[in-house]
Amino acid sequence: MKIYVDFDDCLCETARSFSEIADRLFGIKVPYEKMRFFNLQKAFELTDEQFDLLMTEGHRPEILLSYEETPGASETINRWLELGHEVSIITGRPFGAYEPSRAWLDRHGLEQIKMYCLDKYGRENFMKDSGFSLQLEDYYKMHFDYAIEDSPTAFRFFDHLPELQVLVYDRPWNREAELPGTNYRRCLNWEEIGKIIG
Repeated sequence: MKIYVDFDDCLCETARSFSEIADRLFGIKVPYEKMRFFNLQKAFELTDEQFDLLMTEGHRPEILLSYEETPGASETINRWLELGHEVSIITGRPFGAYEPSRAWLDRHGLEQIKMYCLDKYGRENFMKDSGFSLQLEDYYKMHFDYAIEDSPTAFRFFDHLPELQVLVYDRPWNREAELPGTNYRRCLNWEEIGKIIG
């Protein structure tokens, strides 16, 4: 089987860290459980300037490396690899975050995993000859049997795969979202995800 895994808030607790960063930088206190929007600018009610500062701070290499693993993620993924499944990390992180993101995966025992940066949110252009920068046209040629994703904004990237089973990692910002079809299923943790995929 081929499995798509999103990085932030599926593999690691990015939003919890951004909540702390917003408090530290601006004194804006929005606890993780109160984050009702995937869009962080909207979630924290930031100005454009504040949002730029937040994203810059949250993507510094030492900050990216500090994010806590979502419990059970690496254990589950490594079990899939042992069973012969193919796992790809498809992240909307900016291309400049590739090296620390790759280092984070390696530190968490996911050295065998391929990681691709896909501009899911219209933030930047394609980086040529990088080996990890994925253009949409190439992404749409890829096939997956399962996808693990938390962002309702990213669901549109699955429209070309009608048989795909999408496991929506339960987060505060997706609890009110309408799931697009019967092939979408909400999951509370990696233990549940592991039982579904095997």
